[in-house]
Amino acid sequence: MNKKKLQSEQTKKRVADAAKALFVQKGYKATSIEDIVKATGSSAGNIYYHFKSKEGLFLYLLSEWDREWEQKWQDRESLFPTTKDKLYGMAEQLVLDNLNHPLTKAADEFYNYSEKAGDVEERMAEMMAGYLSFNRKLLQQGIDNGEFDRTDVDKLAIVLDSLIIGLSQHSRKMNQEEALTLYRFAVDVFLNGIAINRDAPR
Repeated sequence: MNKKKLQSEQTKKRVADAAKALFVQKGYKATSIEDIVKATGSSAGNIYYHFKSKEGLFLYLLSEWDREWEQKWQDRESLFPTTKDKLYGMAEQLVLDNLNHPLTKAADEFYNYSEKAGDVEERMAEMMAGYLSFNRKLLQQGIDNGEFDRTDVDKLAIVLDSLIIGLSQHSRKMNQEEALTLYRFAVDVFLNGIAINRDAPR
């Protein structure tokens, strides 16, 4: 990496780190580009050069959070011998990460904020596609291993993602143990359903 590019990357990281601290402290809506300018000493133009907008900057922080989460998962995945175990392990990591991550509240604000530019909506859709791809890969492992029925894995990935999104919202005010219990119960339901099989041998 040449010197100019290295300096640019260092500036980008410095701005992102300062902005993250502000978003954690003040929330998404209350943090302005002017606040970030003051905190970093960078010009507004420099911030827009690297991130295009406040939304773009926050999306960058979310994508970094995603990368950290995936790295943690890769480090732990081998601890779970079956795909079923992996689903419970993933649920546990989601709870611990979402409840303890400093950006959780600001992220809730960001997702509920309606005024988003078209390119931001597009990037959010790309992030969502990444979550679905992760789910598909995990569920396909279970199908290939003979743990799950051969079914429409694309639809199943969407159902799993929808379940996770809903759980994330409903568990916000719970303590860690309550949230873990809820997520484990949700995985139980996802894997086993709730209908009684009247035809099963007794």
